[in-house]
Amino acid sequence: MSDMITADLVDLDLSADTKEAAARALAERMVALGRVTDLEGFLADVAAREAQMPTGLDGGIGIPHCRSEHVTEPTLAFGRSAAGVDFGAADGPADLIFLIAAPAGADDAHLTILASLARQLMNADFTAALRSAGDAATAAALIRGEKPTPAAGTGATADTTGTGATANTTDPVATTDTTATGATADTTNTGAAADTTETGATARTPDTGATAGTPDTGAVSAAASAETAPGSTGRDSAGGSDRPFRIVAVTSCPTGIAHTYMAAESLENAGREEGVEVVVETQGSAGFTRLDPTVIAAADGVILAHDVAVREKDRFAGKPTVDTGVKAAINRPGELIGEVRDKAARGEVTSASPGATPVERGGESGEGYGTKLRKWLMSGVSYMVPFVAAGGLLIALGFAIGGYEINKAPSVTDHFVWTQADSWAALLFQIGGVAFAFLVPVLAGYIAYGMADRPGLVPGFVGGSIALTINAGFLGGLAAGLISGAVVLAIQRVPIPKALRGIMPVVVIPLVSAAVVGFLMFVVIGKPIASAQSGMTDWLGGLSGTNAVLLGALLGLMMCFDLGGPVNKVAYTFATAGIAVADPSDSAMKIMAAVMAAGMVPPLAMALATTVRGRLFNAAERENGKAAWVLGASFISEGAIPFAAADPLRVIPSSMVGGAVTGALSMAFDATLRAPHGGIFVVPLIGNPLLYLVAVAAGVCVTTALVILLKGLRRPVAGSAAQGAGGGADPSAPTPGAKEPVAA
Repeated sequence: MSDMITADLVDLDLSADTKEAAARALAERMVALGRVTDLEGFLADVAAREAQMPTGLDGGIGIPHCRSEHVTEPTLAFGRSAAGVDFGAADGPADLIFLIAAPAGADDAHLTILASLARQLMNADFTAALRSAGDAATAAALIRGEKPTPAAGTGATADTTGTGATANTTDPVATTDTTATGATADTTNTGAAADTTETGATARTPDTGATAGTPDTGAVSAAASAETAPGSTGRDSAGGSDRPFRIVAVTSCPTGIAHTYMAAESLENAGREEGVEVVVETQGSAGFTRLDPTVIAAADGVILAHDVAVREKDRFAGKPTVDTGVKAAINRPGELIGEVRDKAARGEVTSASPGATPVERGGESGEGYGTKLRKWLMSGVSYMVPFVAAGGLLIALGFAIGGYEINKAPSVTDHFVWTQADSWAALLFQIGGVAFAFLVPVLAGYIAYGMADRPGLVPGFVGGSIALTINAGFLGGLAAGLISGAVVLAIQRVPIPKALRGIMPVVVIPLVSAAVVGFLMFVVIGKPIASAQSGMTDWLGGLSGTNAVLLGALLGLMMCFDLGGPVNKVAYTFATAGIAVADPSDSAMKIMAAVMAAGMVPPLAMALATTVRGRLFNAAERENGKAAWVLGASFISEGAIPFAAADPLRVIPSSMVGGAVTGALSMAFDATLRAPHGGIFVVPLIGNPLLYLVAVAAGVCVTTALVILLKGLRRPVAGSAAQGAGGGADPSAPTPGAKEPVAA
C-alpha cells in the first residue's frame, strides 16, 4: 500500500462539515499529486456511488469510494475530523474518513490491497491507533501496515499488551494482535492476521488464504483450524454433534472495494466470538475464488450479504439461508448468525435457489409484495433503457439526415450507395428499428429474470416476442414477464428426483415454461391485452387541449419526484414505449418531448440557483451547481440528487412544480420529439424547438425562484451575517446549537 497513500494524502485536521466537502478536500490532495486528472468528474463519480448507498459505518467511519476514469492509479486519502462528518451511519457522524479512488480498470493486486484496508477497519485497535496518531507520516504508516519505528520482522506490526506475549511474523504485511498473558501468534502467510484473546491460546495460519485478512483468496475461515482458542468449539445446535456450527457466506457490494471485505471481516469476527465456523466468499472487484464444494456441502447454513446479484447462487440450494444487504453483515453480524442457526434448528431450507431473486437481494428480508413487484418491473426497465437510447437516437439521426420519409426507404441489404446521404440515413434508421424490436422482449425477459433468475429468461423473451406478434405491445411485455417469472417459480417448487435435477435448467424448465407462457399469450390473455393497448393508443391519439396539458403536467410531476428513481422511470418508460415504433403517432412524440423537457428542469434550476444566490448554498453545493449545468442540458435528472439529498423538503417540491409547468407548456406548444434522449443536443429533431426551449426555461425559472424563496425563509443561523460580511465560512453552514430543519 506504500504506493497508494503517503503523508501528503493525510489530513489530520479535516475541517469539512459535509460529506461532499470532505470528499473534495481529500480529492484535492489526490489532484495535487497527479492521482486524479479531473476533480469535478471524479467527485461526480463519488457522489453517484454515494447515492446508491451511504458509505458511513458504525464506529465513526466514512469510506466514500468509487471507480472512475479520472483516476490514474489506485489511491487512498485519509482525513480525521474533530467535529465529525455525517456519512449516513446509524450511530452518528464519522471522524475517520477514507477516500478510496480506483481506476476504471484497476488491477487485481491493487484492489486486493484496498480490500485489506477495508478489513483492517473492523479492527478496533487499528482505528484507535489512527485516532491517536500525532502526525500525518505516522497515520500513513499505520494505514500501510507499517510500524512507525523498525521492529523485528520486516514491516510487521505487533501489539502485545500481556505479559510474555510473543509475536513472530515473517511476512511484510502480517499483523498480529495479542492481548492476553502468554498468547502466541505465528503467522507465515502474506496478509495473514491472527487475533488471540485467551490465555495460552495459539493461532496458526500455515496455508494461503486460510484465515482472515486474505481477501484475494475469496475464501476465509474464522475458526477452521483445529488449534483455535479454548472454548471456541461449540456444539452444533442443529444436529447436536461435537463439531462447531458451520456457515458459508457470500459478500458483495456495487463497487466491490470496501463494503464487500468489511462485511466478510465482520462475519468472521462474530463467528469467532460465538464459536461458529464462518467461511466467506468475497465477490469483489478483485474477482473471487469459489468456495470449495466440499465446504459448501458440509455447511449448516448460508448467509448472503450483498447489494448486487450473487454469482452462481445455485451452489447454496437446499440449506438454511439468510439473504440480506451487505451493510447488515457489517452492523449486525451476530444477529445474522443467530437467524441462520434458528432456521437450521427449525429445518427451514431453500428449495431451488437461495434467496428469492437477483433484484430482491439488495434489500432487507421481509419486504412486501408491492416492493418486490416494483423491483421486478424496474429490473426489466433498467435492461430495456439502453436499447431505447441506442435505437431511438439512431432512428432520430436517420430522420435528421434523410427526412421523415426515410422510413419508406428500401432495405439497405438491397439498395445501398456509399456516396448517398439517404443511404446512410436509411442504414441508421433501419439499425435503430432493429434495436427497437428488442424492447418488449428484453423488458419481459428481464422482468422474469428479476423474479426467477436465469431460468426466467427463455419464457420471458418468448412471451415478449409473442406480445409483439399479436400487437399487445408494452402492456403485453409487462404481462409476459410477470407470467414467465411466476411459471418458472412454480416449476421450481415441484419436487424433482435427484437424478433429473441436472437437466432441469437446460431442458425441462425452458421447455415447459416456454410452452405454458406461449399458450397463455397466444390463446388466453394476449387478445384482451392487445385490445387494451390499442385502446390506450387511441386515447393518447385523441388527446388535445386541456387534457393534453394536464397529462403533460402529470408527467412533469413524475419526472421530478424522485430524480431518476422508480416514479421517474415509469414516466420515462411510458413515453419511450410510445415512440418505440417505426412511425410513432403525433401524440406519442408530444409525450416524449414533455417528459424530456421536465427531466431537464431540476439540475438546470439548481445550477441557476447556485449562480444567482450562491450564499444560500454551501461550497460543495456551489461546485455541484457547475456540473449540474451540463447534466441538466444532457437530460440527466440525477444531477439534482446532491441538492435533493441535502434539502429534500425544499428542493423536491420546487422541482415538481417547475417540472409540471414545463410538461404542461410543452404539450400546449405542441412540441414533438422522436429521440428518447439527448437534451438540448437533439433540439434540431424537436418540433417547435423555440417554444420547447421556452417551456424548459419557464420551468427552470419557476423551480429556481421557489428554491431561493424557501431557502431564504429558513431561520438564519447565528453569526451568519458576520461570517458572510467577512468572507469566511459559508453563511448557510450550521453552527453548534443552531436549529435547522431536519432533512428527511
